[in-house]
Amino acid sequence: MFRGKNYKGSAKLIDKSVQYDPAEAFDLVVKASKAKFDETVELHIKLGVDSRHADQQVRGAVVLPHGTGKTRRVLVFCKPERVEEALAAGADYAGEMDLVEKIQKENWFDFDVVIATPDMMGVVGRLGRVLGPKGLMPSPKAGTVTPNLTQAVTEVKAGKIEYRLDKTNIIHCPIGKVSFGAEKLTENYTTLLDAVLRAKPAAAKGQYIRSCVTASTMGPGIKINAQKQL
Repeated sequence: MFRGKNYKGSAKLIDKSVQYDPAEAFDLVVKASKAKFDETVELHIKLGVDSRHADQQVRGAVVLPHGTGKTRRVLVFCKPERVEEALAAGADYAGEMDLVEKIQKENWFDFDVVIATPDMMGVVGRLGRVLGPKGLMPSPKAGTVTPNLTQAVTEVKAGKIEYRLDKTNIIHCPIGKVSFGAEKLTENYTTLLDAVLRAKPAAAKGQYIRSCVTASTMGPGIKINAQKQL
């Protein structure tokens, strides 16, 4: 794979054989960032579970203390009498069948998070095939199916993120921007890792957190010693 000059320069800062303490790892992420834009910092956590089994799923949501640095567009499915409440809380779009039809007919996806009241799930379920693959389907576990619209919308706008296993048993999550600096990134990391640890399934055996790697958008991966958290 071809690597640019900036990437190669950044990679020299990192020892691939070392698992860094969290604070040191995020200090390196910031130092290794050479892009001309504010890069997103992601965390990739490999777990010792098998996502093919229902009793070993790991999924949830957590509010990062410093947010993600990205303003997330929120769509709310609710009855007409609650549209004003949703918009007042900060939702970008709110409605019922009008939004369902817009998604179905216009292939419209100008939103990042979908929240729905429980009485709307019968309608929202029709969109499962299109929302599901994009990771946009609301779920009670993620706190996006709830009667409390104001709280749900406010938390998403404040930096609430959802985490879930992919097919390779890895959780991928944004935890901020390079401009946050090492201290804020470390605090966001700690909050997310704590949530993942609390979500450990009873059926999980052996080592739960197998590896933990952070990287900025254009930067090299940096291994973190997640055992420092345990």
